[in-house]
Amino acid sequence: MTELIQTSRDGTIATVVLSRPEKLNALTRAMWGELGAVVDELSADDGVRCIIIRGAGEKAFSPGNDISEFSTQRSNKAQAVEYGRVMHATARALAACRHPLVAQIHGICVGGGLEIAALCDIRICGVSSRFGAPIKNLGLVMAYPEMAPLVRLVGADAALEILLEGRIFDAAEAKDKRLVTRVVPDAEVAAEARATAQRIAEGAPLVARWHKLFARRLAEGRPITAAEYDACFDCF
Repeated sequence: MTELIQTSRDGTIATVVLSRPEKLNALTRAMWGELGAVVDELSADDGVRCIIIRGAGEKAFSPGNDISEFSTQRSNKAQAVEYGRVMHATARALAACRHPLVAQIHGICVGGGLEIAALCDIRICGVSSRFGAPIKNLGLVMAYPEMAPLVRLVGADAALEILLEGRIFDAAEAKDKRLVTRVVPDAEVAAEARATAQRIAEGAPLVARWHKLFARRLAEGRPITAAEYDACFDCF
């Protein structure tokens, strides 16, 4: 772990910080890779019951990828494929994380930052938070693995609205679109995220993991098998 992805533990609650405040926590390729490794490690830890993901400071969760490195790391298709491989591996790690993920969103949550937040189970932001995915302005697409969590949250129509218009919109609209779970006064974001994580951590950890698994499985739309139905009673 470097200083760009910081982790801390308070009992059974882990906090992961995207820590590049001088760049509003803009994400580099290295940060994407490290975030995935950290999430994989925490997911395997049975002593963890909830993970809070946040950006350093209170100005931004993250504005997305740092475009200043694109000229050397994402300037052609081959480089983009490799860059995407790192991003999408981290997206898979977040999606597969056994423990509930709480996004603590201060300020800007755009592009890649929005993609990370969309992969969290509960997303809490302040009233002044701003959201969007203006990737069209870069002439780039949001690839399938990045778009899937967004479509799952808001539906295809709203996802296309976000991507085609490329607007930056406020917390109230984000709540209407189901991008965020809860909007609170800016000064209360950290406390609300912590209280949420604490309530989760006070529950049975296996039940939380099962509920995550069941919810994601139901979202697939395929019929539940007899074996899957039977697994609902493994808690006894």
